[in-house]
Amino acid sequence: MTAMPPVLSKSAAPANKLVQTTCPYCGVGCGVDVLQRGGMTGTLSELKGSTEHPANFGRLCIKGTHLLETLDGNKRLLQPVVFGQPASWDDAIGVIAAKMAAIIEQHGPDAVAIYGSGQLLTEDYYVANKLMKGFIGTANIDTNSRLCMSSAVVAHKRAFGEDIVPCNYEDLEHTDLLILTGSNAAWTHPVLYQRIERAKLRNPDMKVVVVDPRKTDSTAIADLHIALKPGTDAVLFCGLLNFLANNNALDEAFIAASTHGFAETLAAAFEWPMARVAEVCDVAEAELVTLFNWFATLPRAITFFSMGINQSTSGVDKGNAIINCHLATGKIGKEGSGPFSITGQPNAMGGREVGGLSNMLAAHMDIDNPAHHATVKQFWNAPNLITKPGLRAVDMFQAAADGKVKCIWIMATNPVASMPNRALVEAALKQCELVIVSDTAAQTDTLNYAHIALPATGWSEKNGTVTNSERRISRQRGLVAPMGEAKHDWEILSLVGQALGFEDAFNYAHPAEIFAEHCALTAANNNGSRALDLGPLADLSVAQYDNLRPQQWPLNETHRIGTERLFADGSFYTPNRKANFVAITPRLATQQTSAEYPFVLNTGRIRDQWHTMTRTGNAPRLLKHIDRPWLSVHPLDAQALAVKDGDLLKAEAACSGEVEVILPVKIDDKQRRGEVFAPFHWSATWGSHAKVGALLNGANDALSGQPELKHGAIRLSPVAMQSYGLVYGDESLVVALQNAGYYYLNTPTTAAACIELADPRDPQSMVAAVLKHLPKDAQWATLQGPHQLSIVVTRNNKLVLAVLLADKPMDMPRDWLDSLYSGTELSPEQINGLLEQQPDEAFLLGKVVCSCFGVRENTIKHAIDEGNNTVSGLGKALKCGTNCGSCKTELASLIESSGAMPQSEAKEETSNDYAL
Repeated sequence: MTAMPPVLSKSAAPANKLVQTTCPYCGVGCGVDVLQRGGMTGTLSELKGSTEHPANFGRLCIKGTHLLETLDGNKRLLQPVVFGQPASWDDAIGVIAAKMAAIIEQHGPDAVAIYGSGQLLTEDYYVANKLMKGFIGTANIDTNSRLCMSSAVVAHKRAFGEDIVPCNYEDLEHTDLLILTGSNAAWTHPVLYQRIERAKLRNPDMKVVVVDPRKTDSTAIADLHIALKPGTDAVLFCGLLNFLANNNALDEAFIAASTHGFAETLAAAFEWPMARVAEVCDVAEAELVTLFNWFATLPRAITFFSMGINQSTSGVDKGNAIINCHLATGKIGKEGSGPFSITGQPNAMGGREVGGLSNMLAAHMDIDNPAHHATVKQFWNAPNLITKPGLRAVDMFQAAADGKVKCIWIMATNPVASMPNRALVEAALKQCELVIVSDTAAQTDTLNYAHIALPATGWSEKNGTVTNSERRISRQRGLVAPMGEAKHDWEILSLVGQALGFEDAFNYAHPAEIFAEHCALTAANNNGSRALDLGPLADLSVAQYDNLRPQQWPLNETHRIGTERLFADGSFYTPNRKANFVAITPRLATQQTSAEYPFVLNTGRIRDQWHTMTRTGNAPRLLKHIDRPWLSVHPLDAQALAVKDGDLLKAEAACSGEVEVILPVKIDDKQRRGEVFAPFHWSATWGSHAKVGALLNGANDALSGQPELKHGAIRLSPVAMQSYGLVYGDESLVVALQNAGYYYLNTPTTAAACIELADPRDPQSMVAAVLKHLPKDAQWATLQGPHQLSIVVTRNNKLVLAVLLADKPMDMPRDWLDSLYSGTELSPEQINGLLEQQPDEAFLLGKVVCSCFGVRENTIKHAIDEGNNTVSGLGKALKCGTNCGSCKTELASLIESSGAMPQSEAKEETSNDYAL
């Protein structure tokens, strides 16, 4: 008999399926392909960049490449917790609604606030904004996007009449001059940076200028690096406008037909001749001449700006100073030209679309515009639509500290770690009657202050849309079922809205319904008055929403697939349809140095980490490149402070109070003298003294409310430590020992837990503090002396714990420890090597440069010496740089420093294997 084919029942396991979603990190908005095995309750594998997504065409940076490694259920918040006790959702929602209602009744709606995040999806943002501004009746909803993009928002509105980024990513490939200012794109937006590398390789005549006080990885392809004095960016661009006017480089026809206010703006710029700009910016006049001539003579120019411009007490003016130069030359609304504000967060723009900041209404409509107010009130049928702006981020926490805000709901962000003036934020949360935190992580600095903790869905579970830096809407699709009892943020908000008595307005069953409502609101009474118009998407079915392809706004019946570039017709969104020049008077940073606080502090991101590491910290591979925070210090400053690499420095600011910040020194000749740099990702969750936010006082732009995070004033002093080292092994044992020393920092590896320790006592004096935490059911081997303490703990001859301390900083290879921990029984020689703190020679290969393949610095240097003196050659020999490409600029720098090839050739080679 011939066997019959099997009959598949309806309950058969789902087939493998390729699901396309969007990366949850920076504002590039890369498409991601994930293989879903076994449906929503199955597993995920084979994550890759989506080759057809127009934001990345298949490329992913190191963070995106390792997204699946961040989905650690053991570190998730999985159940509601109410006043320290596990609770049901019904009970949690009931308590929230009852307490919020009581606070509103007694103190008014402005006693309630929401602090959200650019990690929220547009649908989450929309429901939060609608609930607060339309129904509770307060505009006290702000987000960490206030720390990221709000200065650019105000600059856009002043110039264009609406918050509009006019450029698209293709423009980066078709420009003649690209100015990167306030942006280390090689680390913060690696996929776009690789596109820029490729564009320069295809067109060697393209000029790239990096304007940054530090020499960063982004300068690897720069024809010119202008290392200006921090905070003087507006001076530079006012000087450029003056130069353009004096050298016949103005587009007089465009100025006359399409702009307003040029005369007053030019009069202000005349205060900035070349010599004065050079003096104030502290750069060579010849460098300015080169840049200004390029901007004047090259037909196309893009100014690509980010946090270094925005995070300032005059960030709005800096943005407008940039825009002024593009308006004056007509280099806007054309291919390869325009001011390009690059967004820091994955959905900061989506949040702006729905009114997610406290000074916005919704759908790019304004609170103080009567017609807009009437449109939103009618559309929402809102009983309590707000009539005035609410509290911005810094002001919100100040109001909470002052007792004016009684309830604050924090969603998808960690403000205790990420906000400036940590002491104030902690005081605010202690003062609040009700602190609600919705998060994915079970442990953050902020959760320590939560009265109610709510488990929210994260990437791989969330289902909705995000908008990237080129106004492109993409779907972030649910790949697996929510872990534990986690719910979507829009779902939690809707339940609270219903419990507060607004059942009809928040009766959503699917994010497609919310998206449709949002799209319809953008089109309401629009008639071309606002660029944000998603009307054609307002009638999508759930199936069409689920299959929505990436597309740019504005959309209308003529351009149903979206508009790539705005302002091509010279028309803007002001009442007279002309762009506004804005006269700029540059101002210094508020947090100025003094005799007491002589160092300028700059903070920023690093390549492999994201925000406060609640996601990336779950992937030890992402700690291989840089596994600790640091202070970059110029060699001469280090000499004056009498410190060397690895020593610990205490940093203090006038606002830091009793919060101690201690960081290891990284001597860096790419740093200007008198200035230091620290990454902001680490926090108290990661170490005893890793609280960089405490060093910035919350000074912010009066127009945008964006805090000054690039220019603090601090003093530095060496910390007298006599013991340095690490504790490595089983997590429970390592955690028990983290307070054995004065200072600790969590630096986990791919195999085990690990903390670095430092203490004022010498190693011999640390014995008692360590021994009391060691397990009694194991074997110990010890080596003690005045300069060293080593303890190796084994069970059945397998390593479970190593305590390695010495009287000077050590750089113990983690790969060596991992090999011993993950291997078979330890030999006497291996135990002796641990006790002597002498790694096997094979592991003494320097820091990891390529995180994807674990390729270390000394291996790369050896390959260069053997003749692999191009980035592509290193990739063929070692595989480094051939996956995500994030390390290519560092590879080029190693080649350059070796003297193996001219710098220009190294630059060209950084992207020769990049293919769209």
